Amino acid sequence: MARYGPTTALIVVDVQNDFADPRGSLSVPGGEQALGAINRELAEARAAGAFVVFTQDWHPPVTPHFASDGGTWPEHCIGGSWGAELHRDLAALPDEPRIRKGVGGEDGYSGFTVADPTGGQRSPTGLEDLLRDNGIAQVVVVGLATDYCVKATALDAVTLGFPTVVVEDGVRAVDLAPGDGARAVAEMRAAGVTVA
Repeated sequence: MARYGPTTALIVVDVQNDFADPRGSLSVPGGEQALGAINRELAEARAAGAFVVFTQDWHPPVTPHFASDGGTWPEHCIGGSWGAELHRDLAALPDEPRIRKGVGGEDGYSGFTVADPTGGQRSPTGLEDLLRDNGIAQVVVVGLATDYCVKATALDAVTLGFPTVVVEDGVRAVDLAPGDGARAVAEMRAAGVTVA
């Protein structure tokens, strides 16, 4: 069965230098190795007339999301920096939409929502409206990282009523704790995401 058509969106999650490039500040193991599969999905989606959208972490220099300010992660994807740019080998087209998350210092794991890092209040990024305005009925997700932003995006998509596929060879995990990636796949499957 064809994965793509005019009512499908391919969501490419956070394939940015700080995650995908080995020199990035939060480099995902094997991140660059996912690019071949991601570019294949991009080509198939475009050929079928599917909608394509990219998400990007886009943090301010100071945010409670960063370890230097009391959070979990090293500084990464600071808006306008090399680390925040899409990886040079990603076949992105300039006119395809970008959803930038974390711009106000929020935790921005999901492409659909961000959360206040201290109070936890969630707010939309605009991705859901973008998809609905373009007549999208189902989504395919690729990108980085399986156990964080890919998982959060896929779970939000299912919760919002979009049948969702995660392309397994187009994602890679951080595995902060060994097995986090496998656990994320199991959690997505249990929620109704197809991981194929």
